[in-house]
Amino acid sequence: MKDFWSYDKDDVLKQLNSSEAGLTNKVACDRIANYGKNIFYEKKSTSKFMVFLSQFKSPITMILIFAAVLSIFLNDYSDGVIILVIIFLSSILSYLHESKANDSVKKLLSSVSVKSSVLRDGTFQEMDNANLTIGDIINVKTGDMIPADCLLIEDNSLSTDESSLTGETFPVEKIVGKISAKANLSERKNSLWMGTHVISGSGKAIVVNLAKDSEFGKITSSLSQKDTDTDFEKGIKDFGNLILHVTTVLIGLIFIFNIILNKSFLESFMFALALSVGLTPQMLPAIISVNLSKGAKRMSEQGVIVKKLNSIENFGSMTIMCSDKTGTITKGKVKLDLTLNFNGEKSETLNKFAAINSFFQEGYSNPIDEAILSSSKFDFSSYKKLFEIPYSFENKLLSIMVKSDSDFSNKNLMITKGAFENIVDICSSYEKSDASIGNINEIKSQIFDLFEKFSSQGYRVLGLSYKVLSDDSDFEKEKAEDMIFKGFLLFIDPLKDDVKDVINQMNNLGVSLKMITGDNQEIAKNIGSQIGLNPEKILLGQDLDSYSISQLNKKVLDIDIFAEISPNQKEKIIRAYKEAGEIVGYMGDGINDAPAIKQADVGISVNTAADTAKDAASIVLLQNSLKVLLSGIKEGRRTFINTLKYIFVATSANFGNMFSMAGASLFLKFLPLLPKQILLTNLFTDFPSLQIASDSVDEDWLKTPVKWDMKFIKKFMIVFGITSSLFDYITFLVLMVIFKADEKFFQTGWMLESVISAMVVMLIVRTARPVIKSKPSKNLIISIVLVSLCLISIIYSPINSYLGLIALPLKAFISMLCISIIYALVAEILKKKFYKHNSFSREKL
Repeated sequence: MKDFWSYDKDDVLKQLNSSEAGLTNKVACDRIANYGKNIFYEKKSTSKFMVFLSQFKSPITMILIFAAVLSIFLNDYSDGVIILVIIFLSSILSYLHESKANDSVKKLLSSVSVKSSVLRDGTFQEMDNANLTIGDIINVKTGDMIPADCLLIEDNSLSTDESSLTGETFPVEKIVGKISAKANLSERKNSLWMGTHVISGSGKAIVVNLAKDSEFGKITSSLSQKDTDTDFEKGIKDFGNLILHVTTVLIGLIFIFNIILNKSFLESFMFALALSVGLTPQMLPAIISVNLSKGAKRMSEQGVIVKKLNSIENFGSMTIMCSDKTGTITKGKVKLDLTLNFNGEKSETLNKFAAINSFFQEGYSNPIDEAILSSSKFDFSSYKKLFEIPYSFENKLLSIMVKSDSDFSNKNLMITKGAFENIVDICSSYEKSDASIGNINEIKSQIFDLFEKFSSQGYRVLGLSYKVLSDDSDFEKEKAEDMIFKGFLLFIDPLKDDVKDVINQMNNLGVSLKMITGDNQEIAKNIGSQIGLNPEKILLGQDLDSYSISQLNKKVLDIDIFAEISPNQKEKIIRAYKEAGEIVGYMGDGINDAPAIKQADVGISVNTAADTAKDAASIVLLQNSLKVLLSGIKEGRRTFINTLKYIFVATSANFGNMFSMAGASLFLKFLPLLPKQILLTNLFTDFPSLQIASDSVDEDWLKTPVKWDMKFIKKFMIVFGITSSLFDYITFLVLMVIFKADEKFFQTGWMLESVISAMVVMLIVRTARPVIKSKPSKNLIISIVLVSLCLISIIYSPINSYLGLIALPLKAFISMLCISIIYALVAEILKKKFYKHNSFSREKL
């Protein structure tokens, strides 16, 4: 039943064909057969084998598998096996991190009470929640979990904890009555919500919506949906498609040219297949896996557990960080912030009176009294409790009568605290600053102005009053009337200690924080302004529903604060930011945050969060501090940039070689390189690339978000690929004109120049800064030196003949080195100009 809270209880009973006498067992059984049981329907889980197979769905992975098969077909078993092993190990690593069954729904189910008290055939009986149905009447009491969405039809001082759904820290008082259909979830005080629990009191309610249709059910439904691809995953797919298109076109052209030139069909085919292996960046899966694994390890040392590896690089791309308020921006714990007299001045005696009231009350434990007592250090051993008038949800007052100590002349005091308006109603006078007494009417407008002011500042405001009782008073007959207004009790959910500093640093890193909360707009505005958000850039839940997702995409870009938001609206906000082109992180700790956490590119939770939130998250913070987010952002950028470094190196070099191969095959009577020489060249150039995963990253590249930019990658590939090819043609000219090279001489000389150039240029393109100002990692330097020495050793050793190589004359060797050095100098100059006009980093926000 939609908007049931906006109907009178009699109308609801009529529409559901029920009554306050409940259902008969026969009618209930018929309804269960019709509507189904009060349970969630879990989707059939994907088998572990299928989860494993899904790791190979990326275009780049499929290209590499094809390349590996071709290598084996070319009798180069070692290279083929190496590629397959790399792919397999990368997929295993990804599978182990990401294939754990998502048991969020099960966590939700286990958090709900098993049995409820249900009115059937005229009597209340304990019954399994699964057997509840629409129209059932249930009884609830302190400690009970609510088994379905219900409308309250009777209440007796009923109060519930709805923090798991709304994020509201304070208990919610429940009343019978009608509420506006447009009221947000936290304002529907006549409704009971599945998954929340009763703090105090009791009540009777009618079941309106069963599990799968409840607010709780909407969350489970969104959690059971398949994960959407994150920005990083989309980028990998786009890059794979780019390589696939380039490979197909170039290989086809080269094969056709060789056939036109009447070269051997089989030899041309084998050459084209070898080139297809050469163009693919074989080490990309390994680079990504090593990058992410090392990043995850470094983050774990800082108290951050990475559940989904790709989320690390999404961290680096993140431009928007959305956060729940309660428990993430704030501490999620009620605190007594101020005790003020009628004039808004601090009052220590008011603080003590409040502590007396909370210390001696014997009702249910609640956050308000806990906050009062935690802020006081008074000794009440000399006080004697005389009587208590328990808290009533009708008058919203709690009164304690005590025999005071010598500080208050051993008087009998009646101290009453409660809702501000109710306290004012029972007061006939007020205590002035000099402790004299005045008429309450003198200051009513003043204290109500202060109440509005404090409320607008985000405070939960209670009032406190007292009166002196004579020794012969009948305490049991005393009433809360003719009281003396003592002052205001101001409660807050305080900000986390480091939140302001973290938000400032995030802004400096180009990441904008957006606050999403179920709290009312006044509290949201106040908290937002405290942490540097613009309180005027606010969107309310009731207004958000009026926007389509395409309209919301544009609207959210100019919003800082989202208030009075439902759980499913949080998810809609995240979708809107993503579709607007932003890379979005979301941090929350409640059940109500789980859908948004799962929808985000980077879903973050804390170790103290609800199990559901932690299960939906890709990153869990073990420390209750937001500072680790900053290290996570930098770590994400470091791993992303090192991945891009490999792509820059591999695509530019491979594209250049392919272009050179295409040209050389037109005028040479022999193949520029034999298939096995191509594969060996790839092996030599790829080995140092593995060390890029641990390479240092320039600080300038860590200052702003980075993301996939296919246009940039294409430009880089073309500019540096053509430059590489230009020096290849210079090499061809030197070998053919100066040294009159034959087939083996040519192939050896070009292979030497190609590998040495790749090693030197790898040092250059790994940074946007001058190479001498950016220190590479020790492992990268060692690997480059080892590969260079290994190649030279092979050329000048007896095994060269097995690879179709020869020992080059010294002049030819020096010539190849000189070409490589000149190429490096030109690449350094070209790099400076290229980065002056192009950047893969987003501009600072």
